[in-house]
Amino acid sequence: MKCFVFRNQTVEPFFNEKGVVFSCYDDISVIPKQADVFIWFYQVPPGESAVVAKEVDTYIEKFKMVLSRVEQDKQIAVFTLYPLANTNIVSGNTSLLLAIENFNRWVAEISKEHKNVRIVDFSEFTRHYPKEELVNWKFYFISQTLLSPKLAKDFKHWWQRKECELALKRKKCLVLDLDNTLWGGVLGEEGVEGIKIGGDYPGKAFAYWQQALMNLKNTGVMLAVCSKNNEQDVFEVWGKNPYLILRKDDFVAWRINWQDKARNIQELAAELNIGLDSMVFLDDNPTERELIKQLLPMVEVPEFPAKPYQLMDFFHRLVEDYFRVYSVTNEDLKKTEQYKANAQRAAELTKFSDFDDYLRSLDIKIDVLPLDLFNLPRVAQMTQKTNQFNLTTHRYTENDIQQMANDGALIYAISVSDKFGDNGITGEIILRPKDKESMIIDTLLLSCRILGKGIEFAFLDVILNLVAAKGIKLIEASYVKTAKNVHVADFFDCAGFVLSDATDNEKKYYLELTQQRTVKDCYSITIK
Repeated sequence: MKCFVFRNQTVEPFFNEKGVVFSCYDDISVIPKQADVFIWFYQVPPGESAVVAKEVDTYIEKFKMVLSRVEQDKQIAVFTLYPLANTNIVSGNTSLLLAIENFNRWVAEISKEHKNVRIVDFSEFTRHYPKEELVNWKFYFISQTLLSPKLAKDFKHWWQRKECELALKRKKCLVLDLDNTLWGGVLGEEGVEGIKIGGDYPGKAFAYWQQALMNLKNTGVMLAVCSKNNEQDVFEVWGKNPYLILRKDDFVAWRINWQDKARNIQELAAELNIGLDSMVFLDDNPTERELIKQLLPMVEVPEFPAKPYQLMDFFHRLVEDYFRVYSVTNEDLKKTEQYKANAQRAAELTKFSDFDDYLRSLDIKIDVLPLDLFNLPRVAQMTQKTNQFNLTTHRYTENDIQQMANDGALIYAISVSDKFGDNGITGEIILRPKDKESMIIDTLLLSCRILGKGIEFAFLDVILNLVAAKGIKLIEASYVKTAKNVHVADFFDCAGFVLSDATDNEKKYYLELTQQRTVKDCYSITIK
């Protein structure tokens, strides 16, 4: 069972996917153990406000009973309350308003105490429609469906985005044009002081826009530049114009030249070692947007607003469509600095003729971390987002990870740092027990930020030594082919595993742990 929905009215049209099961109306007696996640979708019944308020007041106690019986490693998504169809005959009676506010505020506090409780703001959906479109009384009287089924398609699209937010999945990089996109005017014509930024409109709109983008960057979204301009002119405006919010150090990479933007974006993706489908491109020029749509269909290219005063509404849509996430990790907050440090590492490589000497010069420190409550969100996030060095590409939620640990899986993450900076938690391995003396590598993945330095082999060697010390004698593993991980197809071959079976899409391996694995001395490794 994928999901179990607690409800007090008919909601099947909005969650009719395979594997979704629904409670009876207002029934909290059944808590199915086989459910992966739970949804609490109680809503305010129709009726006169003062009467309905008494029923809404009971929701907290009902949810408390559910929460006490749901396993703590299973996620509960709680929809906030919104009055869809209520009439307040006595305007001074605020009992329903207070009951709704009380429940929503209480859930917000509970979510801080219980990591498995996630808030879903239902008003984010309802505010897009006039009240008369939210309810269709015909469907309510026939089937007790209060929210209009005519909105089911929109709701499913919205809920799909919310599920990505809860799983901490979003786009990684926002690629920006400059002229009339990041500031008003054309730099080559207006000059350093002549572009529109700050002061009166339209400069004020662009200043707000840049501050909004700075806020986005501060939550872990990388900003990059792709602009047809003279690079030195741009560097000059970044250094001299006092009204700019975003400056050179706020961008993780840039391509400022006169070659076509499709090629530039491909180069940016290669430099950052991310997929094109992780990128969103903004440009005021419709011709440039169409070029990217045609040549790089994996890149998201939203329509840019025609007027500067539309920028803030556009920013809200941009966040909702591509960048909103339920919470951010420490690694997210450091992302720009981490990718810049990678550029410094690449430059350092040119100074050495021996690769191991280069690795030693980096002073690489690897901390091997067993799964705990602090790194659990990051471990789950990496399974959702990591594509290139991911041997099986299994996608897991925090609940899935915790459940595997409860079932005896060994789960380790690695935190990697060097003299240029701290990459944070950037790799993980999940080993599931098969029997008393053998285990299966369910997941092995590393962030693209730490690839190219042999860390993947050192990590695997350390883990194999750890499990051997626990009495494990045989390890089984698989490589499952995807469109993005073909370059690691031979990883287990290179790591000394024996190929046991192969098809076009999967290779299976085993390894007998008969001796201690030798770990290169290029790293300082600590097992926590």
